[in-house]
Amino acid sequence: MDHGFLILDFITKPLYYFLEHTFHLADGNHMYHVTYSWFYMLVLIIVSFILIKSLKMVPGRLQNFLEVVLGVLRSLLVNTMGEHGLRFFPLIATLALFILVCNLGGIIPGLYSPTANLNTNLSMALVVFLLTHIVGIKIHGMKYLKHFVGPVWWMAPIMVPVELIGHLARPVSLTMRLFGNIFGEDLVLVVLLVLVPFLIPMPFLVLMIFTAVLQAFVFTLLAMMYISGAMEEAH
Repeated sequence: MDHGFLILDFITKPLYYFLEHTFHLADGNHMYHVTYSWFYMLVLIIVSFILIKSLKMVPGRLQNFLEVVLGVLRSLLVNTMGEHGLRFFPLIATLALFILVCNLGGIIPGLYSPTANLNTNLSMALVVFLLTHIVGIKIHGMKYLKHFVGPVWWMAPIMVPVELIGHLARPVSLTMRLFGNIFGEDLVLVVLLVLVPFLIPMPFLVLMIFTAVLQAFVFTLLAMMYISGAMEEAH
């Protein structure tokens, strides 16, 4: 897929040329999501570093804004997982902020949303999927398998396949939901830029921002629910 002109082309084009001719890759264009993932991670790291270095008793606008965002995430986590879920706050906050920044970045002409690529979303979904079962086994031991057996032993032949399919569908659902919404937004934005390059309808931009925030919220909320479910006793 041709992404047209992107701001980081002065970095990505030489990089893709090097990868194609050094490692004989057929097409380096599939690396766009990697380059822009690192770009947005660097942005978040720099902002965090600046914030830490400039912490004040009377916070400025940036500090106020980020404190509100982190406060909302913390409240959502406590309400969903309870106080014992605070150990996962660094992961949940990282996922939420990274997805949100990636989603919003794609709205800016010349930038690209890594979340509009299946590989980026699948990598995050697999982290949540693996952590869910690692936490379940760590807390409950082999009793965690009761989640898959069902309430009574004789239902196991029916419940085990159903539960396995349900659990395997989780990373697929997380991946495809985020990909479909963000890729669709980016595609519509490109079409609008071609049709009306100097006047993008404001209502649509507002809708895109709302969807970007909503998809970050949904991914984060489902991640918390999956991990919280693994921490509970099987019923």
